[in-house]
Amino acid sequence: MQNYTHVSGIFTANPDLVADAKKIEQLSFSEANELANFGATILHAKTIIPLLEKNINLRILNTFNKEDKGTLITAESSTKGIKSISTIDNVALLNFEGRGLLGKVGIDARIFKTLSDRNISISIISQGSSERGIGLIIDADKAQEAVVALEKEFENDFYSQDVNQISIVNNVAIISIIGQDLSEFHHPYNALIENQIVPVLFNNTVTGKNVSLVVKKDQLHKAVNVIHGQVFGITKKINIAIFGKGLVGGALIDQIIDNTQSILERRKLQLNVFAVANSKKVLLNKDGVSKNWKEDLLEKGDDNVSIDDVITFANEHHFENLIAVDNTASVNFVSNYIPLIEAGFDLVSCNKIANTLSFDFYKEVRSKLKEYKKQYLYETNVGAGLPLIDTIRLLHESGENITKIRGVFSGSLSYIFNTFSTENGSFSKILQDAIDKGFTEPDPREDLGGNDVARKLLILARELDLENELSEVEIKNLIPEHLRDGSADEFLGNLELLNVEYQNLKDSQKPNQVLRYIGELSGDLSKNKGKLEVKLVSTPKTTPLGSLKGSDAIFEIYTESYGEQPIVIQGAGAGASVTARGVFGDILRLAKHNN
Repeated sequence: MQNYTHVSGIFTANPDLVADAKKIEQLSFSEANELANFGATILHAKTIIPLLEKNINLRILNTFNKEDKGTLITAESSTKGIKSISTIDNVALLNFEGRGLLGKVGIDARIFKTLSDRNISISIISQGSSERGIGLIIDADKAQEAVVALEKEFENDFYSQDVNQISIVNNVAIISIIGQDLSEFHHPYNALIENQIVPVLFNNTVTGKNVSLVVKKDQLHKAVNVIHGQVFGITKKINIAIFGKGLVGGALIDQIIDNTQSILERRKLQLNVFAVANSKKVLLNKDGVSKNWKEDLLEKGDDNVSIDDVITFANEHHFENLIAVDNTASVNFVSNYIPLIEAGFDLVSCNKIANTLSFDFYKEVRSKLKEYKKQYLYETNVGAGLPLIDTIRLLHESGENITKIRGVFSGSLSYIFNTFSTENGSFSKILQDAIDKGFTEPDPREDLGGNDVARKLLILARELDLENELSEVEIKNLIPEHLRDGSADEFLGNLELLNVEYQNLKDSQKPNQVLRYIGELSGDLSKNKGKLEVKLVSTPKTTPLGSLKGSDAIFEIYTESYGEQPIVIQGAGAGASVTARGVFGDILRLAKHNN
């Protein structure tokens, strides 16, 4: 039998809901029947019965495309596994609650008879073995009639308080996964939970090969896409909002756009940067920004758009697998972290502020992440692209007793003291050279003051569950007191005033020693707090610290198991491109985790 319709067969999902739905080449009668029962409008369940009885094959064809072979429906399925996802959205959930019904026989029979007498069909039922609570899915337009009929049937049970409530939950929808084996059901279920979609109820057929979920109707579009991407292994879309378009943010956006195709081919991940924002404008595009994003932001970007507008845009387009990236250095932007987590975003950040505010805020963010089952990655907070935080976290979580961490945390100060220790130039000349190369902030006092190193050191301390505050870090400020105030231009005009002090420090060292500006975490790290110091030290050239070159960062991790021999992590510790690459790595790690 050939059935000509307006579409080219049956698809893995409704193409109106899932853009990358694929046509199914062949189905069995039983699978087609399940699809028909659970929302596939292209078929009616009753039309399949005579074909099944007479073993007559059915082919669904497209009236407007005679070349397409459509979908063949036969007695046998061509392949095992999940075939399709169908939906029904004109339903309601009827909740029947009766705490006093424990042990009473025939409650469900009375419910079914009452509804059957009024020609009300039940598509899904879910109940506990005690019969204390029963959930029924019925047609939405029959819901009120069902409640009235059941309240009349169980009138005496209400008086005896055996039945507590009969209520209706509107605005729900059914998603049926045809061919889903319960042994593998945790994959789509976990994907839904990670996207903050909690099914109202679910059940499976007797064979255990088909599963139906009931979700809130406003989550249907997103839920179908999440499940489809999970169960069919088709390209999974990762939707990214990037805040901050400076050196790091701009490099990151370009890196993502340049690598989108290769990541799609290698990892089956579609990276979609749907939002780019700075402090003044935001560019929103549901299909992702282009290589011309800078011009588009300037010319097409919206003014005065809040974080709520970005969240609303993501919800309106039913985006799944959301990641928010903070490339700012803003204290104010950190206040958006919790709203983003609550809206279903995972977080990636190179902004150190959030992890170095009060310990109470630090704990609040972690509590929200746990509550909403979200992740927050910030490997670039310390050491740019070096795998430092991950290493420390892994050692700590495995029970290794870390006794001390020290190192050169700042790439700019690494360059300054590495060069000053080996060359004969004055300190001011080398500092000016670092400024000219772009190694320091425009006002180099941001680097020389030591606060940046202090923040990085505090982040590592908190990875060890220490409760230190930033105010407790002992900082050796490299700027003489009389040069700390005033404008940046005034400071830059007086750099030579630094020369005498630093030349004296250099000359007073022991032979074959060099100056290094380090951060050090020590003390009894099994307690609530450790000792955090940012200081200038003299160390032998032969040590890992002493042999450092260029603008590299270096970190020494001392542990109980390794004794006096530290774990050493060394490499490029600064630079927009390196930092952006590290942020990109965190994005891909999140995408892999959600996979």
